[in-house]
Amino acid sequence: MLNNIFFDRIKLPFRKEKELYISLYNILGFYPRKIEYYKLALMHKSVAKRSAKGKPLNNERLEFLGDAILDAVVGDIVYRHFEGKREGFLTNTRSKLVQRDTLNKLAQEMGIDRLIMSSGHSNSHNSYMSGNAFEALVGAIYLDRGYMACMGFMQKRILSKLINIDKVAYKEVNFKSKLIEWSQKNRVNIEFKLLKQSKEDSGSPVFAYQVMIEGLEAGMGTGYSKKESQQAAAKDTLRKLKREPQFVDSVFAAKGNRTKMEEQPVAIVPEIEHPVVVVNANNTQDNAAKCNVKSKKSVNAKDAEGNDDANAMFDFSDISVKPQRMSREEIIAAAEAEAFQ
Repeated sequence: MLNNIFFDRIKLPFRKEKELYISLYNILGFYPRKIEYYKLALMHKSVAKRSAKGKPLNNERLEFLGDAILDAVVGDIVYRHFEGKREGFLTNTRSKLVQRDTLNKLAQEMGIDRLIMSSGHSNSHNSYMSGNAFEALVGAIYLDRGYMACMGFMQKRILSKLINIDKVAYKEVNFKSKLIEWSQKNRVNIEFKLLKQSKEDSGSPVFAYQVMIEGLEAGMGTGYSKKESQQAAAKDTLRKLKREPQFVDSVFAAKGNRTKMEEQPVAIVPEIEHPVVVVNANNTQDNAAKCNVKSKKSVNAKDAEGNDDANAMFDFSDISVKPQRMSREEIIAAAEAEAFQ
């Protein structure tokens, strides 16, 4: 290894791109063998450069390769470092180490961002250009020197100097997962609402999200991906929940209104069917018969009384259908008797 570095230093004054070699040595810890890989790794697609065959020349293919190699290398390191830890912990730790934010900061800290070839407007916002170039450099290292060189680069130049793997492993950075866990624990409805989706002059997409808790507006966040903007909105929401107790009270008041009917105790429903009184059928028939007899007797008695009253009031016995004929002497006597009364 030392012999290789010695010979690379001897060759350095005779190389055309001496400054690039020195810069890469300061970053990687070794001199590149095939500089073309590294030059391509530092070439952003905004340069719009093409090969002699008309194919685009940029770092996207190397970025794809470096992403896969980086996952394998970091997974290997995490597996060996955290002996006995479960798969979920290892996966989460690896994700933290290789996420775009981490790679972006590493590239800026190491000076990789100053070596990227791109058009001027591509650096106008906090994109992941630097992090993508970092992955592309890992791909270039793999093609130039192999897997073990990638392992040595991550162990010696990154994890031993720039990143504390233990601190990263136990640090909570997934704000969205933390917020969702809080909402599930407290049985609170939560929603990530897309407010706006637009594009910058450079064509880069911009997303704006807002967290809604029980219909109340919580934190907001913007970013150049849905994931980034939702993480920012979740982080802002967690900060609001921690610092504003009035907002927390409003959230649970809204939850109480929503679940009011669900949480009310169930009232005892009164019986709508009365107890059935069992009566002997024979007794019923006898009673009915007696009632009928009594009713008939009373009706007959009333009818009789009614008939007597009617006979007394309307006695037509003195009215004869055929009136009796009186003699002439009887008629004169009756007239005289009526006149002298």
